[in-house]
Amino acid sequence: MDFSSTALRVLRQVAESGSFTAAASRLGYTQSAISRQAAALERSAGTVLFERRSDGVRLTPAGLTLLRHARTILDSVEAAELELAGSASRTEPVRLGVFPSAGAALLPELLTRLATVGPHITLTTREGTTPALMRGLRAGSIDIAVLTSRPPHRPSDGESPRLHIETVEETELRVAASVSGPFSGRTAVHVDELVDAPWIATPSSDAEPLLGVWPGLPGRPRVVHATSDWLTKLRLVAAGFGVTTVPSGMSGVLPDGVSLLRVDGAPPEVRRILVARLPGRPAPGVPAVVRAIASAARAVDGGAAHRTRPHGPAAVIPPESPPVC
Repeated sequence: MDFSSTALRVLRQVAESGSFTAAASRLGYTQSAISRQAAALERSAGTVLFERRSDGVRLTPAGLTLLRHARTILDSVEAAELELAGSASRTEPVRLGVFPSAGAALLPELLTRLATVGPHITLTTREGTTPALMRGLRAGSIDIAVLTSRPPHRPSDGESPRLHIETVEETELRVAASVSGPFSGRTAVHVDELVDAPWIATPSSDAEPLLGVWPGLPGRPRVVHATSDWLTKLRLVAAGFGVTTVPSGMSGVLPDGVSLLRVDGAPPEVRRILVARLPGRPAPGVPAVVRAIASAARAVDGGAAHRTRPHGPAAVIPPESPPVC
């Protein structure tokens, strides 16, 4: 077998991106060049490495086996390049992926704590959906991922080997509404009142679910604005152009004019906050970052549980509201 580093990088990027098209965009190649590299890899391996599906590309068991070795090879090549260039790091680099709302609520607290307890660690971060971050872990482009799970809380993505996953926190969702809108002065809203509400939602799919409309809302929701940007969503809420669903731990980063409402008349919507990494012995620096994530989550937890926001006559977070990281 003869695998070039370029071909192994293509394998890793396809595994992370989930499609030849996205991999080509990330690597700066044409899609036909990516397809040729994939075909050459399969010829050299003597087996099928890529499962071409209507919803993208997944690695076969043989592809996952090669990916495991490709991560080691590419990490060694990159370390050699740095050392030969005289720029090898004297710190412990750790790459962290987080889901969008965790970035707003958790990252500042995490980075502040890590500067004290792990000054030798260089942490870089990126944002993505839970499925995208799982792919990033398996591709070796990130070391740790902060993920969310919804009931029935499947423990992993079903791929092999199973990821090492720890539960950091549980949280309930809330509805964000304008303090001067129809729910002004209230701390709760009945689910029936939300059926005809104008929603500000994040575009999503079955493969990449994102927050927006209240989960399980009866009927067809009326989505009036769709955006992936949290600041845009919350500013639209503050201006009275709709409501949206947020984790309660985001109470500390809400703009003026937004309050959080508990939803009555429906089962609580509980989400788990998870920390995931590949199985086996973790890279240097990873255990310290995981401990700092748990510590920061507890700090955000305590702050959200007791925080109220004086945006008007209503308290934004009722005392019994669970927090989120």
